[in-house]
Amino acid sequence: MSKAKKQKKVLGRGLAALLDDSGSKSISFDKPKNNFSSSEEINIEHIEINPNQPRLTIDNIKLENLSDSIKELGIIQPITVRKVTSDKYQIISGERRFRASKLAGLLSIPCYIKKIDGETDSLKMALVENVQRVDLDPIEIALTYNRLINELNITQDQLSKIVGKDRTTISNIIRLLKLDPIVQSGIRDGFLSMGHGRALINIEKQSDQLNIYEKIISGNLSVRQTEKLVKNKKSAYKQSNRSSDVSRIYMDATTKFETFFNSKVNIKENSSGKVSLNAVFENIDKLYEILKKISN
Repeated sequence: MSKAKKQKKVLGRGLAALLDDSGSKSISFDKPKNNFSSSEEINIEHIEINPNQPRLTIDNIKLENLSDSIKELGIIQPITVRKVTSDKYQIISGERRFRASKLAGLLSIPCYIKKIDGETDSLKMALVENVQRVDLDPIEIALTYNRLINELNITQDQLSKIVGKDRTTISNIIRLLKLDPIVQSGIRDGFLSMGHGRALINIEKQSDQLNIYEKIISGNLSVRQTEKLVKNKKSAYKQSNRSSDVSRIYMDATTKFETFFNSKVNIKENSSGKVSLNAVFENIDKLYEILKKISN
């Protein structure tokens, strides 16, 4: 059995199991056979776009190319819709084909009509079907995965069974949403790869993320170069934090020793890390008073 067929079966069983409870009907996600005898021609003006569609951007050039193909060959694969009212249908999958058909001037298009219950099931079906598309960008996929988890109230492990992806892949994609919105836009626009994004996630401060983002763009840095830049930045963080901690310790120690000795105190650290303390007393009596205080 091919990997693609196996994933489709996993997809169908996974979501059907999640939706199968005593108060609702399960939804079958087995795709209909690719033939027009089981589809219906629907007036294109009676079809509306699904507002829950995970696709956020559509390449106009690719859309025009698809439109030219439809003018020449027609629609090879019908779109999938659900009936909203007696003469209104909403797209579940196939928005690009729908848009290209309108661009091509078609008056009607072949559609598979799915019988599903309510907006919630429509959302689930649209998200699960579309997340399998290869032309969604990583941020669109991350948003869709995140929405599926929230809408279905499931874990990443459960989602991995539904969409046929391992949990680590899902986790890595969802983590992209932690990036600064400008960096996310860079990934969506193709300036950065998902590998660049995964490297930048390790930088917590958004200002530093943007700084490295600009260096990637201006220097056309590879993922490997970006990972090295991020590693150096994190090392600088640690060194800076250590220096800050050491400074606080010296300041605190100096204040406490000066209070205890009632004298000016100087604390130094040499190159080998050894620390020396220097205190000045007015006379031997003052020193003797300190010795008695230490003894007590």
